[in-house]
Amino acid sequence: MNASRAEEFGLIFVLYHPTEAFVDNLRKAQAVCGNVVAVDNSAQADLALHERLRRDGATVLFNHNRGGLAGAYNRGAEVLLARGCGVIFLLDQDSDIDASFFAEMMRACAGLGTDRFLVGPKIHEINLGNCMPVFPPGPRMPKPRRIDAAEEGLFPTLFVISSGSAISARAYHELGAFREDYFIEYIDIEYGLRASSRGIPVYVNAAVTMRQTTGHIVRHGKLFTTHHPAWRRYYGARNAVHALRLYRAHWRLHWISGLLALHQALCVLLFEPQKLRKVAAIACGFLDGLRGRLGTFEHRHPRLFAFCTRAGARKATPDSAPTITVE
Repeated sequence: MNASRAEEFGLIFVLYHPTEAFVDNLRKAQAVCGNVVAVDNSAQADLALHERLRRDGATVLFNHNRGGLAGAYNRGAEVLLARGCGVIFLLDQDSDIDASFFAEMMRACAGLGTDRFLVGPKIHEINLGNCMPVFPPGPRMPKPRRIDAAEEGLFPTLFVISSGSAISARAYHELGAFREDYFIEYIDIEYGLRASSRGIPVYVNAAVTMRQTTGHIVRHGKLFTTHHPAWRRYYGARNAVHALRLYRAHWRLHWISGLLALHQALCVLLFEPQKLRKVAAIACGFLDGLRGRLGTFEHRHPRLFAFCTRAGARKATPDSAPTITVE
């Protein structure tokens, strides 16, 4: 695999009510990748922006949030696979990459000696000031490994964060699409666990660091809060339970979902506004995950969704509730 040939890889860049700073991130990516599919998941199409992006050489798809973030990835993958791309990169609008990003990632992919892989960069959480750990596969009780000091090498892991990750075309064909019934949370973790359980290797490339923020994180001593809105708390709790239980035959991770839900609720009660809405959404999501009940929050629990996303709740956070469409 020759990293210098741009046609061997393509990029899916997801937009959602983008600011000018996020559009600048897209332009930086376009400068080093000539095969970009921009998928706009906003509620309304910004036709002027779409025309600007097309003039700059991007393919623009207006997805209207169909299937959430997972749907955006799948729509973009359909285009890139039809073009014969061997590697598909995923990038969210708040991810800022440098000029060497694709070359370094493609070099790591080429060094694997296989066309079945998922590879992600080392993720540095800006607000927390450290890198996300890896979870090496093998034992039924995987233990996180810190790789903050590592500056080279590929580290086996059970999953990678979607933004910045590279998926080989063969791996995507074997694994299938991202789960659109998850919409936004845990779609990357489920996909990584799916790959690991089927013998497709997943790695973090320590030679590439991507700086990113996850929500509006505020640290409180050893604890921190993301200040995600209530509707997103629902999907986080539900999908964590569902994804980790799916693969409990391979790794004993399913019990962690209960601790994650309790941790979320505790941080909300201690530090965040809209406590009742968020804790109710977490509890409802956790129970739905245990029962395997997916679908959209607004369709499954219309009254609770309305309570969690009414005007007073939206004013408390810059993240507004999405309109999610399914087919």
